[in-house]
Amino acid sequence: MHDPAPFATRPDRSRGRLYPESESAFRTCFQRDRDRIIHSSAFRRLKHKTQVFVEHEGDYFRTRLTHSIEVAQVARTIAGALGLNQELTEAIALAHDLGHTPFGHTGEDALNELMEPHGGFDHNAQTVRIVTTLERHYAEWDGLNLSWETLEGIAKHNGPIEGDVPYALADYNVIHDLELTTHAGPEAQVAALADDIAYSNHDIHDGLRASLFTMEELTELPILRDCFREVDMRYPGLAPDRRQHEALRRFFGSLVEDVINTSRNNLGQLNPKCVEDIRMAGKPMVQFSPSHWEKLKQIRAFLFQRMYRAPSVVEMRHKVTAVIHDLFPLYMARPELLPSAWQAGLADNRDDQAIARLVADYISGMTDRFALQQHDKLMVQGR
Repeated sequence: MHDPAPFATRPDRSRGRLYPESESAFRTCFQRDRDRIIHSSAFRRLKHKTQVFVEHEGDYFRTRLTHSIEVAQVARTIAGALGLNQELTEAIALAHDLGHTPFGHTGEDALNELMEPHGGFDHNAQTVRIVTTLERHYAEWDGLNLSWETLEGIAKHNGPIEGDVPYALADYNVIHDLELTTHAGPEAQVAALADDIAYSNHDIHDGLRASLFTMEELTELPILRDCFREVDMRYPGLAPDRRQHEALRRFFGSLVEDVINTSRNNLGQLNPKCVEDIRMAGKPMVQFSPSHWEKLKQIRAFLFQRMYRAPSVVEMRHKVTAVIHDLFPLYMARPELLPSAWQAGLADNRDDQAIARLVADYISGMTDRFALQQHDKLMVQGR
């Protein structure tokens, strides 16, 4: 553990919450944010949402929940090494995928296409909508009333947002300016790179389990080639499953170490005196080295061809796309099929855009299994 860096985000200097609250006697504002995210309904639903494989296809594949936990673990490690605020980093990492639809990016693509006449759909903006509006458990506000820094990190962890801002984010930004055109603070930048590291590692693991490629093929890829070579030299004749694990954990460590070393170098050159210096730097401070990034892009290209576009995965993509394309127009035509609590949102406005955005909120919040159950109930059985 390192002492906090001068450019770390300090909870005692937080810009606060949209709705003022008294401070906790034993938790910082960012610890409270993290805890509210963990206890949210949307976080629990990630247990049954797709990462790559649809949730019911196997118990050992990552779901969106296990992915988020892995991202948070990596993010805390990097944040600690850089002297950043670990609780803020963890909160952003745990929340970053709350807005994902059922069926992963396939579901998002389908819903974005259907929502095109009504402002489109973006899972990152939907996350902001969830934590500011759709979680409705507190007496005095909708949403989780998170700190400004956590909301900023959720909104901008992938970089500044310029041009057309998704409505789910633009609506909130009107009342609580998240300064969308600047880079996020360093903790959010760490969460973004931790996401890249986590899925690059676990997608390889899941692809091997699904027999979409072999360990022999992985040994021909950059970075992984060296990892397998090191394992074979140290443990000759090691059982295949242990050999795989040892190589992949070295790959994982290599990515984390590269980000830490590169980011330390970037920060050393910038020499920021406070977190605002990082926001205004004009480029991310938390990065892979150019050489590691080029190698990682080759690995991603391999995964794209052999995993994300594998025939079995593509076949399932077609099936679940059809589910979203069936459910959306049905709820649009018959909003009375929505639960009564959701219909209440249409009491004062029943134009097409209002209905579409309500339907998108409802469908995007579904788990894989619930979407399939609803499809079977409403479409297959007929109603």
